[in-house]
Amino acid sequence: MTRHTRLLWIWLAMDRHSRRIVGCFMGARDEVSAFGLWESLPTRYLDARCHTEGLAAYKSVVFGGLNVIGGTQHIERFNATLRLRVAHLVRRSLPFSRKQAHLELLIWMFIHRYNASLW
Repeated sequence: MTRHTRLLWIWLAMDRHSRRIVGCFMGARDEVSAFGLWESLPTRYLDARCHTEGLAAYKSVVFGGLNVIGGTQHIERFNATLRLRVAHLVRRSLPFSRKQAHLELLIWMFIHRYNASLW
C-alpha cells in the first residue's frame, strides 16, 4: 500500500531587527505560496528589502532591488529551533498530525509564543 503525502512548506518572514516572525504561509514551494507569504505581511514591511535564498518564486512577488540573495542566517536559526521544538516537523511517527489544520495551528501557536518571548 502506498501512501500519498503532500509536501507542506512553511514560508516565514522575519523582521531582521527585532527577530519577530511577521508573516507566515503554509503551502507548496511555488509562486502562489510566495504571494501568500507576501499577503500575510503587515503593510509597513511591503517596501522592505527581502533576504532570500534565491528561489525563483520570490522573483514574481519581490521586485527589483528589494530582493537580496543571502543574509538568511536568522531565519535559518529560527527554522532549526522550530524543528527542534515541534516534534511534528521531524518524523512521521506518533507526533504526526493527520490533519493539516492541526499542524498549521500548532505552528501558529509556536510562532506566537516565540514572538511573545522576544519582548
